[in-house]
Amino acid sequence: MKNNNNDNNSSSNTTQIGTLANGCFWCSEAIFKRLKGVNSVLPGYSGGIVKNPSYEQVCTGRTGHAESIQIEFDPKIIPYEKILDIFWYTHDPTTLNRQGNDIGTQYRSAIFYHDEKQKEIAEKSKNDLERAGVYKNPIVTEITPFKDFYLAEDYHKNYYESHRDAPYCNFVIDPKVHKLIAKYGSDLKNN
Repeated sequence: MKNNNNDNNSSSNTTQIGTLANGCFWCSEAIFKRLKGVNSVLPGYSGGIVKNPSYEQVCTGRTGHAESIQIEFDPKIIPYEKILDIFWYTHDPTTLNRQGNDIGTQYRSAIFYHDEKQKEIAEKSKNDLERAGVYKNPIVTEITPFKDFYLAEDYHKNYYESHRDAPYCNFVIDPKVHKLIAKYGSDLKNN
């Protein structure tokens, strides 16, 4: 299923859409769905050339797609700037085409902006981090226009909650969730 939301507004006009890639979408979904003001987080594929790709195709690295998440959020509760703060904080934006042991262009760091305002916010956010010297190495995160988002297969949705005992969840996702809680606890939903 394709989601081609280019206008950054949902039908209610009170929420916005953000599309991010920061490694495995199982990790990203687990992080962002915990935030106040986030209505939904969908795992999928963005930034590539193949229409409606499968997970197996994306894993080859030949589709051009990155494992991505599409976030519907209420900017009155959580502004896009805060979404990006958490994006930067919960992955390593200095490693080209990888996050930890996940290697390939499908794991690249990318911000797919939906409008000029998101582009401006993303570029400022990245530039501020670079000027502050937050990372020892240069930030390699792409900031590129949003084109298409293809939903991942159903078994990828809510992966962390459905597989809490899986080794990947224990060794990769748990530390990211704990890092989020430690720094952004007041921004988390109560449940």
